[in-house]
Amino acid sequence: MAIPNTIKVPVPFEYVFPHGALCLGVEPVTDFDKRGQGDDQARDKDTGERLWVVKVLDLDPEAGKFGGSKEVKVKIVAGQQPVPPASAVPGYPPAVEFTEITLTPYVDSQRCKGNGKCRARQAWSIRAGQLVPAQSAAAKQAA
Repeated sequence: MAIPNTIKVPVPFEYVFPHGALCLGVEPVTDFDKRGQGDDQARDKDTGERLWVVKVLDLDPEAGKFGGSKEVKVKIVAGQQPVPPASAVPGYPPAVEFTEITLTPYVDSQRCKGNGKCRARQAWSIRAGQLVPAQSAAAKQAA
């Protein structure tokens, strides 16, 4: 059996962010090979559409454990920059959800040093279809 270079595993939003997520911002993904050549925004390999990264705060209390970050980056393929919804609480980031989430595993070897110790780990790249306002628990149960 041949294993493809990139496996995309579809998962529901609740699997990735069981306690929800707050949107911290949306930025274009930079293609460093095209840097300084005008339009240096990265494009999706399959569709040619622009890539955007949405930074979110994972509300899972276990997310920042062991020195990890509670900030998670989710990539979205879209022709126009996704716009976060308005916040329900002024002064706080808006609660958001993502549609069509896929996870792609990869090896993060940034922790490998040249001294014979390698603390590489398996990591996950998260992609989504759209950025949408979070639904309340009551609305989800009614649906």
